Amino acid sequence: MNPFSLLVKPTSADCNLRCRYCFYLEKAEIYPDSRRHRMSDAVLERMIASYLETKQPCHAFGWQGGEPTLMGLDFFKRVTDLQSSIGRPGTIVANGFQTNGVLLDDDWAKHFAQYNFLVGVSVDGPAKIHDRFRVDAGGRGTHSRVLAGIGALRRNGAEFNVLTLVSQSNVAHPEAVYDSLCDMGVLFHQYIECVEFDARGRLRPFAITGREWGEFLCRIFDRWIARDAHRVSVRLFDTILTQMVDGASNTCAAGCSCDRYFVVEHNGDIYPCDFNVLPELRLGNVQTEAWDAMQTSTVYRRFAAVKSQWNASCDACPWLRFCHGDCPKNRPGRIPGSLSHLCDGWRRFYAHAVPRLLPLAEEIRRGRAESR
Repeated sequence: MNPFSLLVKPTSADCNLRCRYCFYLEKAEIYPDSRRHRMSDAVLERMIASYLETKQPCHAFGWQGGEPTLMGLDFFKRVTDLQSSIGRPGTIVANGFQTNGVLLDDDWAKHFAQYNFLVGVSVDGPAKIHDRFRVDAGGRGTHSRVLAGIGALRRNGAEFNVLTLVSQSNVAHPEAVYDSLCDMGVLFHQYIECVEFDARGRLRPFAITGREWGEFLCRIFDRWIARDAHRVSVRLFDTILTQMVDGASNTCAAGCSCDRYFVVEHNGDIYPCDFNVLPELRLGNVQTEAWDAMQTSTVYRRFAAVKSQWNASCDACPWLRFCHGDCPKNRPGRIPGSLSHLCDGWRRFYAHAVPRLLPLAEEIRRGRAESR
């Protein structure tokens, strides 16, 4: 069995915010029998027990939504109790927790710190930028509440990073976004692209173009390389350096196949990817199917192989080894062989950044050699 992690949606698509670009809210329609989706203790226990029975270098749980804090802190106390009681000696367990941050307080933060959760908080930049799309059910901005949640994490020594979705709210303001995160003392950044198409295949109003994406990344890179290369971690830049030094892709988007994790919905249903929680891609249910059977299933293997079915022109691209055709969700129609909507942006960014990352890659190699 190949190693894999779990991306768990204990509240399904339920959320206390109504971010205008959210792609997951509509997934509630898959489970119309209930207006309130919550993972049961039976599903939770079976999921943890069966996963910990598999052989993994690290048993990694990623808790997402919707909004996972809606489960309440007691649920996550049961999570850590079960992980501690079921795990065999030598089992390594890691928990990631992605949240909008507005419900975080000292109690949450203390638990995260005690059990070494890595918390990802969604922040799109300074208040004016963040509050354009990241609003609550009443249409009110959330920036001040998110900062209060980050304050609780910081007070209690909980490890956290920031995830920034690059959309039409911030794509033209990369320096303002980057500087605002650094001014908050955030030293771990993750920038992800907002690419969504409507039912007719047209780019949605909040989504970005390839040209905008390339410009944004180049300007972020210039800010980072000039002053922060040894102080601030940007996940994309770290991924490129890992590819250059180790020849390995440490994120699914940069890899050759889509088979690194499973999504676990609130009722135990399993899917191959949170961008592809679709009835036709349902692999089974954690209460009835074994992980190895789902991993080797025809549906999963076919899904995993789509990543490597890139456009024919990619074979001649000098940057193919870094993107492998990009995430299939960014290919119009998600059709095998179609060119990524962001291709021109990626090409511009890699041409701009990779030559300037070579000295850093060599520095990493030299440091490793000297430490032996």
